[in-house]
Amino acid sequence: MSDVTPPRIAPRRIVVAGGGTAGWMAAAALTRTLGRTATVTLVESDAIGTVGVGESTIPPLITFNRLLGINEAEFMAATQATFKLGIQFDGWKGPNDSYFHAFGLTGKDHWAAGFQHFWLEGRARGHDRSYDDYCLELMAAREGKFAHLPDDRMSYAYQLDSTLYGRFLRKMAEGDGATRIEGRIARVELDGESGDIAALVLDDGQRVAGDLFLDCTGFRALLIEQALHVGYDDWTHWLPCDAAIAVQTESVRPPVPYTRAMAHDAGWQWRIPLQHRVGNGIVYCSRYLTQDAALDRLLGNVEGAVLTEPNRLRFVTGARRKQWHRNCIAIGLAGGFMEPLESTSIHLIQRAILRLIRLLPPGPISAHDIAEFNDQQLTDMEQIRDFLILHYKVTERRDSAFWRQCAAMDIPDSLAQKIGLFRETGRVFRRNDELFAENSWIQVMLGQGLTPLTHHPIAAKLPDDELARFLDGLRQGVEATVRGLPQHAAYVSRYCGAAPA
Repeated sequence: MSDVTPPRIAPRRIVVAGGGTAGWMAAAALTRTLGRTATVTLVESDAIGTVGVGESTIPPLITFNRLLGINEAEFMAATQATFKLGIQFDGWKGPNDSYFHAFGLTGKDHWAAGFQHFWLEGRARGHDRSYDDYCLELMAAREGKFAHLPDDRMSYAYQLDSTLYGRFLRKMAEGDGATRIEGRIARVELDGESGDIAALVLDDGQRVAGDLFLDCTGFRALLIEQALHVGYDDWTHWLPCDAAIAVQTESVRPPVPYTRAMAHDAGWQWRIPLQHRVGNGIVYCSRYLTQDAALDRLLGNVEGAVLTEPNRLRFVTGARRKQWHRNCIAIGLAGGFMEPLESTSIHLIQRAILRLIRLLPPGPISAHDIAEFNDQQLTDMEQIRDFLILHYKVTERRDSAFWRQCAAMDIPDSLAQKIGLFRETGRVFRRNDELFAENSWIQVMLGQGLTPLTHHPIAAKLPDDELARFLDGLRQGVEATVRGLPQHAAYVSRYCGAAPA
């Protein structure tokens, strides 16, 4: 055995440009995961605001918080969070229709065919129960109930104040050794030989050098776009909304465990109940609705006194052509944007951070790591993009120019295949570990008015009495569990009640 001591590798210098949710999620994860093998420096300016409207999340955030060792009750109290079991979609199929996209599973699948095939067979034989009745999370949400169940039987996420989440993570990251520098980035200094980013130069002349730079500067994309010019793929021909306005209001009722997405004639409006306030916003297409009219519509459809000045946003839905270029990685809005219809903004931040940690090079950056990161990130974004387009494309609404445009638009081949397969056969297949599983696609397609023409023949094997027992047993099991659950607001108060803001 050799007694030669291997050379010590100096800690990698990671510089995070920008704070907010993306910056502090990255700093917290990197410091906690990498320890002394890396130094993490975050540069942000108190004078620059953050978007701060990503308040509705999806279940993978639970995994992210657990990886960081975060106590759930403490985190929820610190962020005024409530539990979330899904999203209620009002007015998407038609102006007066409503459906629910819940987390978790519906019914019980057979190895050869999903539950929807047995439900469809039951409908053909006269069973009139809704597909919704077989989903625990959906029925609990409608009853306004929630509890942690054994074996994680209840799938859930959070409705939270993303600004407070950033502060919570900042305290944790700084406790783990991250350094914060207050200052505005004046310019990005490139290495004249390699073309990599060498340093960030601040307004006061301070130079922050590093080996790896994370661009968390939001829509401005100061590093990945303004300095490195990677380019941007515009997806507004599929997702035409290009503006939003957000406000916060007082709570006027106990918080429910779900988010609402209410369609209107030029887009949609969100309502997200936290412990002490409600997050509201309107997303719209400026071609069909002016900013003033959008604000009037939003303020005319909120509950409770308005607490904040309107936060007006303009955006172009799409993705950077490279999320990782040279020694710069875009995290969050700097890497692209998709409207918050299915609460994926924080999730895409999380995916990029964890993917970076898995691909973090021990020495020089590998072109293969970069290519793999970019391929996986783009796949994630394209799959989410398709799921969002589904909500606009598969609709019976023709009551405005906006909805007529959506119904008539061409769609990506990948989405056309999923829609055609479900329409003709009732089948849905999850590919490449995509975020939204089969049940999500089924709930939205059924909710938007798409009913399969046929279903798997294996469901026809069951005799009438056996099919009835199967369906009734599943439904009754859901009903019994929901009856035993406490009210969501009372559970939140006991488990993670926050002090009044």
